[in-house]
Amino acid sequence: MVTRVSVSPELYSWAIARSRTSPDALASKFPKLELWMTSPDQMPTLKQLEKFANATHAPLGYLLLAEPPSEELPVADYRTIANTPMGNPSANLLETIYLCEQRQDWYRDYARTNGEAPIPFVGTVTESSDPVFAAESMRELLGFGLAERSRFGSWTDAIARLSESAEDAGLLVMISGVVGSDNHRPLDPEEFRGFSLVDEYAPTIFINGADTKAAQIFTLAHELAHIWLGKPSLDDASVAFRSSTGTERWCNQVAAELLVPMSAFLEQFDVRAQLTDELRRLARIFRVSTLVILRRVFDGDRMTWDEYEAAYRRELRRVMRYAEEHGGSGGNFYNTTPVRASKRFTRAVIESAHEGQTMYVEATRLLGFKKLKTFDQLGERLGVG
Repeated sequence: MVTRVSVSPELYSWAIARSRTSPDALASKFPKLELWMTSPDQMPTLKQLEKFANATHAPLGYLLLAEPPSEELPVADYRTIANTPMGNPSANLLETIYLCEQRQDWYRDYARTNGEAPIPFVGTVTESSDPVFAAESMRELLGFGLAERSRFGSWTDAIARLSESAEDAGLLVMISGVVGSDNHRPLDPEEFRGFSLVDEYAPTIFINGADTKAAQIFTLAHELAHIWLGKPSLDDASVAFRSSTGTERWCNQVAAELLVPMSAFLEQFDVRAQLTDELRRLARIFRVSTLVILRRVFDGDRMTWDEYEAAYRRELRRVMRYAEEHGGSGGNFYNTTPVRASKRFTRAVIESAHEGQTMYVEATRLLGFKKLKTFDQLGERLGVG
């Protein structure tokens, strides 16, 4: 006898909204979905419900509840649209945060077991601290001064170096545009750009790699400010908006100052030059995107907000066209995996597994693949024997 399952219509609606999947796409996979939602005598089989749960990335057990569950974000949510809070988080966002929390928990235990000291700069500043002073202390510790940056080939090299410097200082920095290692589940930059998870042994930053490279460097600087502040966060950090909260405004000020010190910017900025030419020239000097430079033009009182918004839209279109024309492939698996999971974290997991502290099945799960051969080859690439 076929087992059929009664599901509240509200649960179907909840799962569909949470998955961010279009109803039409689901209707093509589940022709009877509308009947399941509207007719009490029409119920899916258990197998059909399992497929629906997989398609919407919803836990099967949740669909058997009397009403939709309340899923609270484990970090402070600073995301806004027109200064109003965002709606409920998607399944992709929730699973990404949960995965990063698992990795953070693992690394915290690893660090303590191996006698690593707490990270000294976590939570060392407050929102009353001078953003210029905070940015200077961060820049000095991370070795991200203008002299160091002059050795980088481009601002895309600069974001890689800033990420590596943060990891060298003890942070876990994860940059990925998909959920885990599932390339069929892209993250949406419109939903979030990054988040930070504060911990004295395993401070963690996640950057939405589906966002433009031009945006990622500012997001990374913004999340670094949250780590120094000691306040975990989920953000839509962007140079395009005015922050509505004190915390976000402070972190944006620190991020901008970290990347482009105002005193150095004002010394360099030529008010007589064409704006487009000046943006590109200063982007080469500071090794940041032209969008960050444009924001500093506004911050330095060299244009009004209306002028800035119009200029930003024009420059963003140009940056997007350039990215489309010069975009590359998804990259090599052995290069992208350590970036997605944090190079520091990846090396630690491989070393722990080789030393017998962590089971290989757990190690591969944390890194997002299953084959032991892949694990060994990744270790070789990272120089972990």
